This record gives sequence, C-alpha cells and structure tokens, in this order.
Amino acid sequence: MLDRSWELGTRAQAILSLNATAFSVLTPKTPLPPPKYVQDSLSSALSPFFDIAQTTVENRSSSNGNITGPQPLMRDGSAADPASIGFAVLLANWTGQPRQDYASAAQDQLDFLQYKVPRTSDGAISHRVSQVQLWSDFVYMVPPFLAYYGVVTQNRTLLVEAHDQIQLYRSYLRDTTANNLWKHVLLGTSGNDEGHWSTGNAWAAAGMLRVLGTIQNSEYANTMKNEQNDLAAWVMEIHSGMYPNLDATSHLFPNYASQPVTAPGNFLDASSTALLASTVYRLSLLWGEHSHLPMAERTRKALSALNGTSTPSSSSSSSLAHIDSSGWLTPVVNPNSYGQQGSQSAEGQAFVVEMQAAWRDWVADGSKGANSALHVRGGVGGVPGAWGLAMALAAGMCAALVV
Repeated sequence: MLDRSWELGTRAQAILSLNATAFSVLTPKTPLPPPKYVQDSLSSALSPFFDIAQTTVENRSSSNGNITGPQPLMRDGSAADPASIGFAVLLANWTGQPRQDYASAAQDQLDFLQYKVPRTSDGAISHRVSQVQLWSDFVYMVPPFLAYYGVVTQNRTLLVEAHDQIQLYRSYLRDTTANNLWKHVLLGTSGNDEGHWSTGNAWAAAGMLRVLGTIQNSEYANTMKNEQNDLAAWVMEIHSGMYPNLDATSHLFPNYASQPVTAPGNFLDASSTALLASTVYRLSLLWGEHSHLPMAERTRKALSALNGTSTPSSSSSSSLAHIDSSGWLTPVVNPNSYGQQGSQSAEGQAFVVEMQAAWRDWVADGSKGANSALHVRGGVGGVPGAWGLAMALAAGMCAALVV
C-alpha cells in the first residue's frame, strides 16, 4: 500500500513511462502541453494515474487539517515530496478529469513552495518544512512540477525557475573532490548526510531529465537552449561520477557510491542502479548522448538476469535473479532509512519499470549508439524470450503498486 507522497509521485511517472508515453515529458517530439483529451485506447492505462490525482486532492483537506490557501498536496515533513504528485494533478486538470478541483490544488501546492517554504539566502527552496535543508531528492520532486506547471499555464518564468533551482542545488551538493558526485543532505541543524548516496544521485539525474524533456518539447525550446544544454551536461556529469563506482562483480551500485560495497554499513542497491540506467537510455533518446550506454546495458542485464536454474519460458517472477518470488526488486535500500538495507521498496519497483520502459523505447528508436554499447540482440540479458517476461513483470510491478 502506498501512503508516502514521493512513492505516489514516482509511481505516477512510471505509469506514464510504461503505458502512456504520449503524456510523458520523456518522450521525444511529444508536443507540450499534451492533448486535452484522453484517447479511448489510453483510458485504461491512465486510470491508475488519475486515481492518484483524485485520491490525493480528495483527501488533502483532511490531511492538512482543513486549512485553506497555500498548502502541500498532502501533509508531509518534506516540503518537496508532495510536489511530486503535482504533475498528476496538473494533467488531471488539463484533461478535464471530473470530481475534484485540481486547478486549486495545484495552485495551492505552487503557492506553498513559493511563499511558505523557507529558502537559502540565494533562493534555493528547502527540501524540509521545519528548517532550511537541501536534499538531492528535491531535484526529482519540485523542478519537474514547476516546469510542467509553466508549460500548461504558458508561464515561461516557472520553467526558468525549474532550471535555476537545479542550478542552486548543484552549487551546494556537487562534490568536486569526489568526481562531481552529489552529497545527499546539507544545511539544517540535524540530519545531515554528506555521503554520496547512489539513489540521491539517480533522483537528481532523473529530475533533470524530466525538466529537460519538458523544455525541449515545449514552445519555449528555442529560447531556452542554454538551459537545455546545462541540464544535459549536468546529467552527464552525474553519469560520469557514478559509473566508475559500479561494483565489478554484481554490476550494481553500492548504496553509497564512493564507498566500497564492503565498507561497514554499505551494501548493494538495485533500486538506484535501475533508476540511473533509465536516465542513460532517456538521455540517449532526448539528447543523442550515448557515452554511458555500455555501463547502463551491463547493469540492466545484471538486474534482468535469469536465475541459473530458470528457463526463459518460466512465468514466475522468481525466474529473475533480482526479482523475488513475490515480485519485489532486490537488494534495495530501506526507503525510510537510507543508510540501511530494506526488503521491499515501492520506489524501487517504479525504478525498474522506468528502466525497462526506457530501454524498450531506446530499442524501438533503433538502439542508437548501440555500436558502442553492450547491446545484445534477443532481449533482456541477451537471453531469447526473457524480454517478454521482464516487460510483463514491469507491467505487473506498476499495477501492483496500489494506491
């Protein structure tokens, strides 16, 4: 059961990436704003997406103590995480979904970020409500919401703000002494984490890409070329910092990228590995940048590998080495305690869906850059027949993340 704001926002994006690409900002040459109607062929695919928006808006008054005016989409100690659902609320309003006042909910969320959440002296919006604190996760939660809001309301200033917030966060969190890896949490009076959390770096890259895709597909593309160049370069910067830290045996990232997996408290993490791989395929599609495809392919095939005793025709999720018998990705970081290994991660489920969907789209686009990548014809892991199984699992993972 999903009850955390960032899990709902992440699931919403996974639904679009897998089953409704015409409404995803990551789909190249998809005009924004999107169509104002939902085709019958997509109504079923988008039903769980709009359920997230409807349920969130329906419950926001009780969640927030029945206040009026600027407020998050749901009560949360994070100022940023509820904004991750804002994309779904904006699209629900744009396409005329019934029963809720989506426009007011989105406006209140925007006003909350702009006028109620504390900032640094140079304007970086805090990730936390109670104190000014910057988390790498923020880049996935807030800037894509600002950018999409700007597109659907024809407010170019909000797209610029999305870029500028990422630039500010990069100025604080990028560690030039660690090959430009991002630190996880800075500022505030408690809870700092200056480690190079792999999922945080992947969150940042994925958020940058969503802003890049939003600008690139919008009417402002020609006047915001500098911003696009920045975003693409910053994603590549994270890729270049992260992939040298890939574990040579498992082809997964350690939970903290710059520490050996054998370091005390460190462990392998499939969720960050999947999300970062998805950003490599998406950057190839959006920007024609293929440098890290060999490493992304290596990690994808590792995550999609069959168990040694399984056959490609097996229909059980246990046929895959990194999907357990209940369909959960493994090993993963605990979503509620980023320094500990967990057993189940809703965001990890969404990340592996994002990876498979991004790879599918890259293949459908002609596998550009494959001549330098470790792309093997025949499906996941180069095993004939495994492709269908993995994509079916991806769809099942997406469907299983119930609201």
